[in-house]
Amino acid sequence: MIWRRLLPFAAALTALGVAVWATPPTETEGLRAPAADRAAPRAGEPETVVLVHGFGRRPASMAPLGRDLVAAGYHVINVGYDSWNDPVELSKQLRDAVDACCYGFAEQVHFVTHSLGGILVRKYLADHSPGHRGRVVMLSPPNQGSQIVDRVSTMPFLQALLGPTAGDLGTDPESLPNRLGPATFELGIITGDRSLNPFYSWLIPGPDDGKVAVESAALEGAAGLLVVPYSHSFIMNRQTVVSEVIYFLREGRFSAEAMERYGPGS
Repeated sequence: MIWRRLLPFAAALTALGVAVWATPPTETEGLRAPAADRAAPRAGEPETVVLVHGFGRRPASMAPLGRDLVAAGYHVINVGYDSWNDPVELSKQLRDAVDACCYGFAEQVHFVTHSLGGILVRKYLADHSPGHRGRVVMLSPPNQGSQIVDRVSTMPFLQALLGPTAGDLGTDPESLPNRLGPATFELGIITGDRSLNPFYSWLIPGPDDGKVAVESAALEGAAGLLVVPYSHSFIMNRQTVVSEVIYFLREGRFSAEAMERYGPGS
């Protein structure tokens, strides 16, 4: 039947959050902080948190979380990037953005990411900052690849539409997430198990947030994993998530209350 033939096309158009009307960042929204934010933090000044959005999104998607982090006392850099670009190039661009905002203090910077942003930061740290001393919180990261990408991987036209980044996010051992290996930095992961899209959840085995399987979000070496009752696209706006992001940045772990309620085995 015709609807069955159209299912992979529908999956591809919104895989990992891409929308058909999404556009790449403008030059002023690129992977470089505004001039006022580029000064390196001095001793006694707030710690810096770099926000990295997901595939097909823009820095505005992370702006509410950024405001909460500023209110909590952090210096925030909300970077944008063309998520259709090559992952190697994106890793270099992120390096340039961090160098621009923080100069020699880059190894002490924290990161908070959404979806693809987590994979981009993993690659950046592996390539350019292997001794990273800052903390990282990933929201709904496809750390072990995306089953949605697997479903469209045999369709060259759709691979071209999604670009080289998404095309390298499958679950096979040679995909980008699986080539990067375990976390070697302080990492906390928060992902959801509620879906607003039953079609995508049908494509994904096990609990998921509508885009990423809970199992895929996990990563060896992480200090903690929370599975919250929220969906993928707006998980960063939930107050429980914001509170635990801030807690992890300060303490290097999630709160005992959150681990009891949302942690593995809870």
